[in-house]
Amino acid sequence: MKKQFKLGVIGGGFMAYAIVKGAIESDFIRANKIIVSDCNADSLQKFKDYGCFTVTDNRKVAENCDYLLFAVKPQNFPAVSEEIKGADFENVVSIMAGIEKKKIRAALPNVKRVCRVMPNLPCSIGSGMVAADASDYTEQDDLQFFAGLFDALGAYRSVDESKMHAVTGISGSGPAYVFLFIKALIEAGKKQGLTEDEACVLAAQTVAGGADMYIHEKENTDIDTLIKRVCSKGGTTERAMLSFEKDKFIEIVERAVEACVQRSKELAE
Repeated sequence: MKKQFKLGVIGGGFMAYAIVKGAIESDFIRANKIIVSDCNADSLQKFKDYGCFTVTDNRKVAENCDYLLFAVKPQNFPAVSEEIKGADFENVVSIMAGIEKKKIRAALPNVKRVCRVMPNLPCSIGSGMVAADASDYTEQDDLQFFAGLFDALGAYRSVDESKMHAVTGISGSGPAYVFLFIKALIEAGKKQGLTEDEACVLAAQTVAGGADMYIHEKENTDIDTLIKRVCSKGGTTERAMLSFEKDKFIEIVERAVEACVQRSKELAE
């Protein structure tokens, strides 16, 4: 039976809004083809302002869309799945961290296919990273739908679900690490006599420029070579890099990512 809406969304949080906003503004889906549910009226108002249909009934969303997007916190999935169990829907897109496809199917036996997705915060400005396992799907229409839905958010890459915990540790949570590094640069700059505004501009643009240059050069130049390009023998950058090495900067990052991945695995249990 043909459904009234192309996309249904359960959960009206920040990431759900970013996905819906990107889909509408890229003209991929018309707003009147999207239905969103949430228990918070303020959250729903943002979607309503875009022209989406909004409700507080999760089951109504599930029964009236071609693709159902789960955008709730992983801890809330058991309660939500109980609400919609037995509803007439087959296709699920999940951005819930740590919740594996088999867990979704076990809770919702009527679901035939699940596309598991890990977006990140910069998706809200079209500069994000979206990793997805859409291996349940073979029809070109479905694959084109996922590509269109997520291309508007930034870069889109297919990964096997077995790697999703690692994806969470790198790109899903990674923007927070980048923000922390920028914050550290800003604080260091202020201690060296810069104003906050000066330090903010210098730090943020340097991080953005460094990332852009790596992406531009990575096909032909490895990252160690790029580091060496900035470091002259006996110079200022070399001194800073030696300080990072002494403090085991790489190991610090590895331990942080490992902690994130471990938490993602705990949520999957």
